[in-house]
Amino acid sequence: MVGVGVFGRNHARVYKELEQQGEPVRLLGVVDPDVSRADAVAREFGCKGFGSVHQMLTTHSELQAASVACPTVHHRSVAGELMKAGVDVLIEKPLAATLAEAEELVALAATHKRIAQVGHLERFNPAVRATVPLLTQPMFFEVHRLSVFTPRSLDVDVVLDLMIHDLDIVLAFAKSPVKEVRAVGLPILSGKVDIANVRLELESGCIANFTASRVSTERVRKLRFFQPRQYVSLDYGRQEVLVFTVGHDGAASGTPSVNPQIGVTKPPVASEEPLHAELKAFLRAVRERSTPVVPLEDGRRALALALEIVAAIREHEKKVDLAGIAKAKH
Repeated sequence: MVGVGVFGRNHARVYKELEQQGEPVRLLGVVDPDVSRADAVAREFGCKGFGSVHQMLTTHSELQAASVACPTVHHRSVAGELMKAGVDVLIEKPLAATLAEAEELVALAATHKRIAQVGHLERFNPAVRATVPLLTQPMFFEVHRLSVFTPRSLDVDVVLDLMIHDLDIVLAFAKSPVKEVRAVGLPILSGKVDIANVRLELESGCIANFTASRVSTERVRKLRFFQPRQYVSLDYGRQEVLVFTVGHDGAASGTPSVNPQIGVTKPPVASEEPLHAELKAFLRAVRERSTPVVPLEDGRRALALALEIVAAIREHEKKVDLAGIAKAKH
């Protein structure tokens, strides 16, 4: 486990839990340049702590796979070093700091024949998994991801921190290239964009609206979409899905709503911690040498769109001269 901040420690915890539950995996060690933190997490989960990837590689010749949860700017160098050493990797989102670095990682995985997965955690949310079989032709998405302010991940805009989860899900659900991006965003409590609103038009004609905020007073993680004769509401946090279907079949198969022509159903959702599901899927791909559920190409695609949105926000800032307004106020 490389990088044991808040989220990296969670990876270490789940790997240890999987080991204790009888999964064929063993947590060998954790790496962090803050050696005292690495040692503390290593003691907590009964493994070794290291100050660098190089130190770990020279100590553990049996190392086969690693999660990379260090700051995004180091993903290329850390994951690259691991893959060159013959280690399979799960790289936290966003895949890399730049599109060029993401493409280098894709190329390195191919060259060194490594299993490489991106940590788009919401793909493993039980509500998302329960929604996939319902997809027909999504034509309109409305997505909200709001969180209260914390000092975590302030090295990137809210688009790369939070919204990228939903960009990945919509791209996976809609299966259509993006035609047009419109975006607005504002820095509120940090030097980066903390709240953003985005409108995407896809080649299929599908429209997707996203709102992401890390300065909210409440925590909301919801995705809704409309497709012919159907409206689907997905709550990531509660791991619930509601389906509203127009017509006799829908009404007959579900709980009648206020309108008898609309049937309401609640598909069964197999509750599971998404990180457990994600790491089990990664380990399965490593053992079977199979394509990961979220390959690097998907991570690159989500990153490319996120960076395009960040650029659109910058253009909008110039248009309304936010910098000039801020100076005038001072």
